Amino acid sequence: MLLKEVLTKSIQFFKEKQIESHRLDAELLIAHALKMERISLYVKYEQPLSDAEVQVCREYVRRRSLGEPVAYIIEEKGFFGHVFKVLPGVLIPRPETEHLVEEALAFIEAHKIENPRILDLGAGTGCVGLSLLKLIPSATLMCVDKSEKSIQNIHLNIKKLGFDDRVEVFPAAVEDLDLSNQKFDCILSNPPYIDKNDPDIEPNVIKFEPEIALFAENNGLLFLKNWSKLSLGSLNKPGLMAFEMGHLQGSEMTDHFGSLKVFTEVSIIKDLSGKDRIIKGIIYG
Repeated sequence: MLLKEVLTKSIQFFKEKQIESHRLDAELLIAHALKMERISLYVKYEQPLSDAEVQVCREYVRRRSLGEPVAYIIEEKGFFGHVFKVLPGVLIPRPETEHLVEEALAFIEAHKIENPRILDLGAGTGCVGLSLLKLIPSATLMCVDKSEKSIQNIHLNIKKLGFDDRVEVFPAAVEDLDLSNQKFDCILSNPPYIDKNDPDIEPNVIKFEPEIALFAENNGLLFLKNWSKLSLGSLNKPGLMAFEMGHLQGSEMTDHFGSLKVFTEVSIIKDLSGKDRIIKGIIYG
């Protein structure tokens, strides 16, 4: 069977399954199965494939057709211009979370912080903090997560990017972490913030992604409120605290950040679809 036949049939199959990104998904999966770059799929369009290669392609296509995310099948995901390792069982990085990186970068640049120290709570793959280290050579990072799989994933990405000497990793629940002697210029988090009764959550997200990284009690606000309060004493002046949140949580989180009585400025950042996405508090020096 020729490469072009496998690719064309996969695209058509995904289209029939009503997978929205049918062409992109097929290209990513077939390229990964054949251990080549996406562009090479078309450069080698007429190349015959071995039976073993066809079998791997078919298995990837089968898994995707059952709803498994592409990121878990190929174990990687693009985020803020870089490719991160993503293990099954760890929250998949999403474009909305890139706003955390943007806000931290803008804050560090605006205040000319020379050696910024960053705290990433519930770090998952580590993509938020590690993206900032890629952009700021003088930055250092502390990643915290209680999931063993996430800790493993963070270490894989640290090694992949060569940041062993710039990152501390703590396998702990945020509630059990002693931050009393720590200070950070930016405290960032994409905590679990989905209400368990949310009717809009996609079935495949529930089926494949880790519940521990998705859901929170108190209408999804438990960790947003607890983690911000617990870590607040470790924020430098000037300092930025920015948490990703659900698009209906902006009003309550604005009130919560205001009730902490330390921030000079509290604001909400909207995502590209115009929905509330980041709650941001700044302490000025």
